[in-house]
Amino acid sequence: MNLLLLEEKDFLSDGTARISDRRCRQLHDVIRATPGKLCKAGILGGKCGTAEILAIDETQCRLVFTAEKEPPAPAPLVLIAALPRPQTLVKVLHCAASNGIKKICFIHTFKVEKSYWSSPRLAPETIREELLLALEQAGDTLLPEVKFFRAFRPFVEEHLEEIASGKRLLGDPAGEAASFAENATLAVGPEGGFTDAEKRAFREHGFTEVSLGKRTLRTEFALQGLISRIVR
Repeated sequence: MNLLLLEEKDFLSDGTARISDRRCRQLHDVIRATPGKLCKAGILGGKCGTAEILAIDETQCRLVFTAEKEPPAPAPLVLIAALPRPQTLVKVLHCAASNGIKKICFIHTFKVEKSYWSSPRLAPETIREELLLALEQAGDTLLPEVKFFRAFRPFVEEHLEEIASGKRLLGDPAGEAASFAENATLAVGPEGGFTDAEKRAFREHGFTEVSLGKRTLRTEFALQGLISRIVR
């Protein structure tokens, strides 16, 4: 935990905060924090700063937070990704959120297994918890917006134009080498790739294929590689 994320509900009427969940256990059991220790902290959706531990035991921690600076600037990138298998979904969420992406859309494509949509990992509270963990790792306080679209054609026809911004990029091994784009929307397919019809639908909305090479990569590896080429 590189950043202790606090929420408004954690604060008491006297201005101090009290936590009694995994954050407290992390401070007590792993970091072994004691009263007087200062740690990096931030308000979810707000500023970063420091928190001073006032009292702590294995069940709860009381602290005082001081705001000092704005969180890191969001990445100028919108992510559209074919819904990956559940265990990969977590990695994609962490990759995107850690890199500062604030709008993430998961969509259904021909090669996405329908069973993925029934995974308990899609539950809103589970998604939120994974995003919080990613923000803590990255030292960020701004929670990404995550949306799910269960049908490809309605997504393209009804939502794509309002979601996409800047340069429109479609990850594909056959595309051109990915390069820097100040403001962009990146669409990444399933590990089997988008179908020809799906790629054609994206091209009709102004997307251009970009590539990291001819090798087929796992979604989370392709995503990190493309982000590093697009966002500087």
